[in-house]
Amino acid sequence: MNKPVLVVMAAGMGSRYGGLKQIDPVGSHGQLIIDYSIYDAVRAGFETVVFVIKHEIEDAFKEAIGARMEKICKVKYAYQELNDLPEGYSVPEGRSKPWGTCHAILAARKVVDGPFAVVNADDYYGPDAFKTIYDYLSTHEDSEGCYEFSMVGYLLGNTVTEHGHVARGVCVEDENNYLVSVTERTRIEKEGEDARYTEDDGATWHPLSGNTIVSMNLWGLSASFMAEAEARFGAFLDKALVENPLKGEYFLPSVISALIEEGKARAKVLRSADKWYGVTYQADKPVVVAAIAEKTAAGVYPDKLWEV
Repeated sequence: MNKPVLVVMAAGMGSRYGGLKQIDPVGSHGQLIIDYSIYDAVRAGFETVVFVIKHEIEDAFKEAIGARMEKICKVKYAYQELNDLPEGYSVPEGRSKPWGTCHAILAARKVVDGPFAVVNADDYYGPDAFKTIYDYLSTHEDSEGCYEFSMVGYLLGNTVTEHGHVARGVCVEDENNYLVSVTERTRIEKEGEDARYTEDDGATWHPLSGNTIVSMNLWGLSASFMAEAEARFGAFLDKALVENPLKGEYFLPSVISALIEEGKARAKVLRSADKWYGVTYQADKPVVVAAIAEKTAAGVYPDKLWEV
């Protein structure tokens, strides 16, 4: 078995951060959230990191992030491009939005040839999560007739913000902690220790326990996933180009859910004791900065992080 690699979805950083020139540091020496993720990944055992970016942010990304990471681990790049489509398909007129998280993973199909973990570039997952997923990927190969996937799940209450609504993948698992389904809820709000969600712009609300397990896009996948995702992309496009040509997205959880429903795969739901952090809203940043400072003071991270 090849050693697991880490795939970091960073193609959207240019649009969120003004071409990477406005990336906000969260550490006391200018460290970004991605610095802490790579630090945690490397000490968990990952030796290779694949950054999925866009060609238009390549120079800025390598200057701001890539050059620093190349001193720590082996770095590869993959490029999510709007026109990376199966033969016979073309980008619809007026489309500028990327094709989604599964399309981002497909961008790495030529540089990933073994088990891999997937994370978002601007989310803080914590050291326990990276260790958990690396250990699982290192010890579980596809079984006969079934792909072996995994996911690090978080308690919903550890992922919501005080400052607005969020989108989360709400998970259902069986008695053996294998994923049954993951449903995207696009508007979840904190409500005390728990939360609530709406599907009709707030006309009606449904309760969600703070102990609900949610996906934060930290998946562990075998190399088999790439072939399946590529083979299914055309069927997605056939539907999306009719129903939602400008904004339809090929979501990673949707493909995994389909494989589970078909009996072709199963995904173990792993647990992380860590709290997830992200800057969904600008008002979230002080919370992340304070959390990193606290972890640094407790010795989870060195003050300067990279002594290179």
